Amino acid sequence: MAYLPPWSPPLAAVELPVQPALLPQTINLISALLILLVGWIVAGLAQRLVRSLLRRTRVDEMITSAVVPTDGKGEPLFRLDRTLAALTFWVILILAVVAALNRLDLTAASEPLNAFLNQIFGFLPQLGAAAVLAAAGWIVASLARTVVLRVTRQFQLDDKLFESDAADATPGLVVSETLANVLYWLVLLFFLPLVLNALNLGSQLQPLLNLVNDFMAALPRIAKAVAIGAVGWFIARTVRLLVSNLLSATGVDKVGQEFGLDPAQPGQSVSALSGTVVFVLILIPAATAALDALEMPAIAGPAVAMLERTLNALPQIFTAAVILGAGVVIGRFIGQLVTRLLSGIGFDRVVQWLGVVEAADAAAAAPAAAENGSAATSRRTPSEIIGVLALGAVVLFAAVAASNVLDLPALTEIISGLLLLFGQILSGLLVFAVGLYLANLAAQLIRSSGTHQAQLLAQIARVAILTFSGAMALQQIGVATTIVTLAFGLTLGSIAVAAAVAFGLGGREVAGEQLRAWLKGTGQS
Repeated sequence: MAYLPPWSPPLAAVELPVQPALLPQTINLISALLILLVGWIVAGLAQRLVRSLLRRTRVDEMITSAVVPTDGKGEPLFRLDRTLAALTFWVILILAVVAALNRLDLTAASEPLNAFLNQIFGFLPQLGAAAVLAAAGWIVASLARTVVLRVTRQFQLDDKLFESDAADATPGLVVSETLANVLYWLVLLFFLPLVLNALNLGSQLQPLLNLVNDFMAALPRIAKAVAIGAVGWFIARTVRLLVSNLLSATGVDKVGQEFGLDPAQPGQSVSALSGTVVFVLILIPAATAALDALEMPAIAGPAVAMLERTLNALPQIFTAAVILGAGVVIGRFIGQLVTRLLSGIGFDRVVQWLGVVEAADAAAAAPAAAENGSAATSRRTPSEIIGVLALGAVVLFAAVAASNVLDLPALTEIISGLLLLFGQILSGLLVFAVGLYLANLAAQLIRSSGTHQAQLLAQIARVAILTFSGAMALQQIGVATTIVTLAFGLTLGSIAVAAAVAFGLGGREVAGEQLRAWLKGTGQS
């Protein structure tokens, strides 16, 4: 008999037992999933709503331009609307996750998230208060900046400060914008402690708050110093313009042209220099008063001492400048007088007296030939050279007096040494010139005598006198007197020895004959 398997009923007829405990868990799971889905949808909608609201009101652009730094291309490093929208999305999504976990009775997983959310929502009032204070500070600072800009531009402060004085205007310096920006950041700095206290960050940022408080306490002194400096600068600038224009109208700049000052160049005329001196004289006391107003001895003390020392030295500097100016004027007068006097007595022919006119003409003919017939370079006459030397001597004497007034012994010693060297050089040149004249005179006398070997003897006499006068001139100048004396003595000694040896070797026969004659005469006697 064939084996038949047992009969089983169809699947539809099978009744599965349903456990009542699984039904609530299933419902909770489905509810949690629905909560997550709804939370995700709501978070997405809230993200879009926040982003759209910020973009429409353009609040993000204003805050980003005022707070967020930019990159090299001028774009902000992050967008405020995206940041706030993403933060809103994740907060709502975390809330949905916490609700889903609570629905599933997973308290171990939801408690950390609940604590995190409690901290966030507990901090929201403080954050809101800080945001309100920051927004109020930004609004007040922006309003103050706008008011300052409009007022200064309405009164044309920049144009009035720098008008009619192009040399005084600083390129790129706009006073109105500078004042507006300073006021803007001062207002923000005033609101900074309020914002930090609203965030309960006062204890952590106490050093920063102390710094801000110290700065705010010093603001009145800083404002006082700035006001004193600004008023002093304005008065000094006004007086400088007044003095410069007054002196320019009197024609004093023409006097400065005689001393090499070019009125066409800015700041190089007598009127401009006088105005600058007056400007400095007024600005130094103003700067001293401004530094005293700061009440900071560690910073202002050395600067005030330096300014006071400079101010006390101004009379001496002015006296020294007057002495130098008078020396230049007197020196030019004496130089012109000496030049005219020497030119009138025929001193310009001194090169002919000294016998160097041929060399001077040869030296002047070389550049004239090189320029193919062009005008020869003008040369100073001997009388003009003496006039320039007289001018230099008078200026050096005035410089010695000016350095004594300034109480600069080192400078006085240097200028006195230059004067001494100047006198020694002049005396040496005078000695050499006399020697040159005598050498040429002796050479001419020997040539005119018509004796045998007159040309050779004249040249020897000329060289000997020039050597002797050159040694005397070097001794007068003070250039290594011992070496010059020794060299001159050795030269003369060597010449004498050479002459004696030459005479002895060349005149042996004559000397022998004379000696024999003396001996014969002695024997006969």
